[in-house]
Amino acid sequence: MSGAHVVGVSGSPSDPSRTSTLVAATVARLGEELDGAETATIEIGPLLADLGAASDRASMVPATIAALEAVESADVLVVGSPAFRAAYSGAFKLFFDWVGQYDLVDTPVLLTATGGSDRHALLVEHQMRPLFGFFQSTTLPLGVFGNERDFTKREGGYDITSLDLELRIDQAVRRALPIIRGGFVTAATAEVRRPADF
Repeated sequence: MSGAHVVGVSGSPSDPSRTSTLVAATVARLGEELDGAETATIEIGPLLADLGAASDRASMVPATIAALEAVESADVLVVGSPAFRAAYSGAFKLFFDWVGQYDLVDTPVLLTATGGSDRHALLVEHQMRPLFGFFQSTTLPLGVFGNERDFTKREGGYDITSLDLELRIDQAVRRALPIIRGGFVTAATAEVRRPADF
């Protein structure tokens, strides 16, 4: 799928972050399957001060505006959040509060999350999927959850060291591909997503 833009969004305020590692690995896996796709991963952490202080998008710094526009124009999204009190992070919610309400209509979204234990795994289904239902996105069939045991800390970051998590990423991507490929249109033929009258 030459020309597809796959954008990842990590809703972790921390650096380094297990969530960012999971999102980046999933984006990379999709990029491998979607031959010729362009990939990028957005870290919300560095944008938090601007997102929280802005009164409107015009007052945001260029990096924040560029991140929002990258998400709104993506052909495929991979989103991820750490579990905070059985829900997605405030950083994740704050970022998507600024995303255009109709700019993600029909966009395929692969959901990911991390948490201290498997007790948080339902975050994907009970919290994240309804959020992207609001955006009228196409949430892809399988989400990916990783717990602390799936990662090993190294200097400057984390590595995925669980074969089970790697297999879950692979399975989620493979289940997503027919939907992504079936709905993909190039920028030249895409219709405007925002409804004309609401």
